[in-house]
Amino acid sequence: MRAERRSMGRRRMLGVTLAAGLAISTAAACGGDDTDTGPEGGGALKGQTVTVAAIWTGTNEGAKFKKVLDAFGKRTGAKVIYTPTGDNVAAFLGSKVNGGAPPDVAFLPQQGVLVEFAKKGWIKPLPAEAQSELQKNFAKVWQDLGSHDGKTYGIYYKTGSKSTIWYRKQAFTDAGIAQPPTTWADFVKTAQTLSDSGATPIAIGAADGWVLTDWFENVYLSVAGPDKYDQLSKHEIKYTDPTVKEALRRLAEIWGKQNYLAGGPKGALQTEFPGSVPQVFGASPKAAMLPGADFVASEITSATKSKVGTDADFFPFPAAGATAPVVGAGDAAVMMKDTPGARELLKFIATTEAARIWAEQGGYISPNKSLDLAAYPDEVQRRIAKAVIDAGDDFRFDMSDLAPAAFGGTKGAGEWKILQDFLADPSDVDGTAAKLEQAAADAFK
Repeated sequence: MRAERRSMGRRRMLGVTLAAGLAISTAAACGGDDTDTGPEGGGALKGQTVTVAAIWTGTNEGAKFKKVLDAFGKRTGAKVIYTPTGDNVAAFLGSKVNGGAPPDVAFLPQQGVLVEFAKKGWIKPLPAEAQSELQKNFAKVWQDLGSHDGKTYGIYYKTGSKSTIWYRKQAFTDAGIAQPPTTWADFVKTAQTLSDSGATPIAIGAADGWVLTDWFENVYLSVAGPDKYDQLSKHEIKYTDPTVKEALRRLAEIWGKQNYLAGGPKGALQTEFPGSVPQVFGASPKAAMLPGADFVASEITSATKSKVGTDADFFPFPAAGATAPVVGAGDAAVMMKDTPGARELLKFIATTEAARIWAEQGGYISPNKSLDLAAYPDEVQRRIAKAVIDAGDDFRFDMSDLAPAAFGGTKGAGEWKILQDFLADPSDVDGTAAKLEQAAADAFK
């Protein structure tokens, strides 16, 4: 199974410890990694047990997810046993299947894993009632992402936007920048204005290659549009396509300026993503802007003294083409065993109530279009959630998560390494496109 690089990068950045046990229970653990969550009450599932596996753990995500499962237990009377999977969700669940003990419900953090599990028969199609809630509350793009070969398997419960650029408000004020940029041309001008004011414009944690794939995906989606994005993600068009070269040329407008990057390209390539956050928001900032996903807000709060909304803010990734991109990822609930408890939990996960419980706690974005934005605890999260919902069917899943690991998810190889080389020397657009195509062709065989 491929490494779950999105999850690993996020959890490492947030400083979450993936322990063998999860100390969030209101009852005693039932052995091993399993944790009871919520007491049994009255309801249709009284006396029944539902087993759940997901990546979320700790006092941040794990404790918040516990409240969702608690609500389900109180609503149905079910006893819920939750098992944290660790970073490599696919490998963990594969071992459970091979051992004859898969959970009733699992949450998968990659669309490619959902498809793989569907092909192997490890997950069951959604029951009718869950599918009805899904169709009522989710845009078609989310229904499609949870489907394979004409059947719907997953409900995307939690999502994230990778189309946000975080900035230090004081740096913009000092440079006389009144409004954040909305177009790529304005973004380049903003970078130059910051540089002219004596500030380094951008920090990039390029030692983590996935950071650069996020840049490319945002620019490419905006330049080429959703249909081309879909074709490229499946390697139905080549990486030597003119749209790919145009995206690379746009990136070179930023990456090609030594003084635009904290530490220059060499310094950026030696900085992992967690280290790039204090470069912008730490006590001794070295840059003014940080392109990164919505979860950067949590790191700003926990790792620096800056306050989101006061010292730090974000603007949507600027439009390099006709429209601004919205690229992200998500965690899909799937049914691994067809039990009454699994059916009820999947139906519950698709409801607005289930989304609201976590949304009110913060650190969460739901693709559920029926959720009132007022459920989010602050204006920053409401703006990010609105961008995801407003994107509708133009939202696109992280392309590198859709690709074979050899191309889109391997350290020191494939797209990660080629884009790192391009950051170091963005002068050869044609040569870089050719290298991407060769790597993709090898991986998609």
